[in-house]
Amino acid sequence: MSKPQGITVLGATGSVGCNTLDVISRHPERYRVVALTAHRQLDKLFEQACRFRPEYLVVADEASALALQARLASSGVVAEVLHGPEALIQVATLPQVDAVMAAIVGSAGLPSALAAACAGKRILLANKESLVVAGRLFMDAVRAGGAQLLPVDSEHSAIFQSLPADYAGDPDASGIRNIILTASGGPFRSRSAQEMLNVTPEDACRHPNWSMGRKISVDSATLMNKGLEVIEARWLFNVAPSRIQVAVHPQSVIHSMVQYKDGSVLAQLGSPDMRTPIACALAWPERIEAGVESLDFFSLSDLSFEKPDLQRFPCLRLAFDALETGGDAPAVLNAANEAAVAAFLDGRLRFVDIAKVVEETMAGVSAAASDTLEALLAKDAEARRFAEGRVAAC
Repeated sequence: MSKPQGITVLGATGSVGCNTLDVISRHPERYRVVALTAHRQLDKLFEQACRFRPEYLVVADEASALALQARLASSGVVAEVLHGPEALIQVATLPQVDAVMAAIVGSAGLPSALAAACAGKRILLANKESLVVAGRLFMDAVRAGGAQLLPVDSEHSAIFQSLPADYAGDPDASGIRNIILTASGGPFRSRSAQEMLNVTPEDACRHPNWSMGRKISVDSATLMNKGLEVIEARWLFNVAPSRIQVAVHPQSVIHSMVQYKDGSVLAQLGSPDMRTPIACALAWPERIEAGVESLDFFSLSDLSFEKPDLQRFPCLRLAFDALETGGDAPAVLNAANEAAVAAFLDGRLRFVDIAKVVEETMAGVSAAASDTLEALLAKDAEARRFAEGRVAAC
């Protein structure tokens, strides 16, 4: 038996990180946890460290690192505790690491994911902002570093599994007409614009099908999450925006589809459980046990599809607009959305004003293309400042 693969989990205490560790725990002969990272959820990270015994742990700051180190010392767990953004890059590029689960939410996850690409790692990409903010730079780094990029989002994993095994980024050569991303529609799919005026963060975070963190739950409620996935799909599969469609599918059974020129449609189906795409990415091209029950077709009463309503959910339209504009427009879109969602969760912005802040920021910040990560991050910071100004004005 070959030795276990070394795994770094960036964002270990989030929902994707926890699900990743659940899958890993089922296959101790295949995987070894080398490093775990978290922002400030020290209790959960401590529990994970006790269970998986990584070599490295990374937290946000020195105070958190010292507190965690003291708890580890009293428990007998031996691990090197690091802190800060540079430490994330360090554990993503360790020589003993074969694969990196990139699951830090938001643009904060970009530098470490990009470093893993440059180091030629197998990247299990759950951080969609890496491609939304820096699509061309990121894909160039994957190619230059000889990295392997495998999608973890359920929709992109579904498309990946529905493409030809030898797909090399040329949709025409593979006979592809369109790719179709499915969306649950979120908790407000059937609510009128008037009914959404008084939406609370608790309302927005009650997703009907998936268990997710607060930020991504709000993005799902506005359909911005689907918009970000559209941008991500453009880079992952090298397809023009005009060949990417979105279908609202409330049951979340069909995770996405590929339409072929001969009239065929290939789809990936399954229960709405993130452990399935995580296991797919971890073991590809093999299939391993993920702890997920197989879909029971005889219990399905209905599979329905709707066109997304871009009037009630303008964030999806804004994402397509950003792709059409090109340059840094997707990065500006993402930064403005992160600022607006944070303001909504803090009670400083109405749910219906999230799209307004994003649209005004896109109009007010230059979309001229940046050619370095540093320039992109500067544009990201500029867009956040502008968005905060628009939040204050709402």
